[in-house]
Amino acid sequence: MRKIIIPIVLAVIFSTMNIMAQKIKGSDTVLPLTQKLAEIYMKNNSGSKITVTGGGSGIGLSALVEGSTDIAMSSRKMKFDEKVKIQNAGKSSKEVIICRDALTIVVNPKNKVTNLTREQLEGIFTGKISNWKQVGGADLTITAYSRETTSGTYEFFKEHVMKNKNYKSGILSMPATGAIIQSISQTPGAIGYVGMAYVTKDVKEIHVSFDGGKKFIEPTLANAKSGIYPIVRPLYYYYEVKSEAKVNPFLKFVLSAEGQKIVDTIGYIPLK
Repeated sequence: MRKIIIPIVLAVIFSTMNIMAQKIKGSDTVLPLTQKLAEIYMKNNSGSKITVTGGGSGIGLSALVEGSTDIAMSSRKMKFDEKVKIQNAGKSSKEVIICRDALTIVVNPKNKVTNLTREQLEGIFTGKISNWKQVGGADLTITAYSRETTSGTYEFFKEHVMKNKNYKSGILSMPATGAIIQSISQTPGAIGYVGMAYVTKDVKEIHVSFDGGKKFIEPTLANAKSGIYPIVRPLYYYYEVKSEAKVNPFLKFVLSAEGQKIVDTIGYIPLK
């Protein structure tokens, strides 16, 4: 009888460990927030283990299809072809909006330009505007930085700010948001876009106008929360339906009052 009980007990232990251990992968925008949420969740729930890694929204969603992550972080909605891939893999996914995020346009601190319209941003990132003197700045070549094509931020900026125009050829694509901040801080003529939570004193924030230059809005958390800052988007978690029992405790924490307070503290926009 004892020999039978031991394997059963071990099976229960390993099953419990499997439920507690989770992998979360994807959007670099969502990464610092999820890391903090996971850190506090694990502290409050002994025995739980959550591994969080970035790489981009597309990378996270691909990992969900492959079954190598439990939750995919994304700064954009799942694309049609990604939905097809999940269906073809015999899986069904669920979408959860966890908070909102504001995109900030940043330049080198030495740059005298403070205000840019949406049209000017479109011109800069499509290549029609190539020198800062064209937008009231110094006679200096513009060096534009972007995220890689697997990034949800890349997709959102192209759709919302560039109105689906193509990025200019030769644009400098960076693998992570932190790399954009570092590159802009070291390059006088540089410009790029990052999640508001990533902004540091090493770069300068641009006030933007989506009404043709009538009013320029400063990228602050208060302006983003109030709705007057124009470059705001939802952030998502995606998971497989059959994993719901496994991921649900963490999701409930993220959406709880405590979780949303952390969202606010880190520099994102809570759901309420």
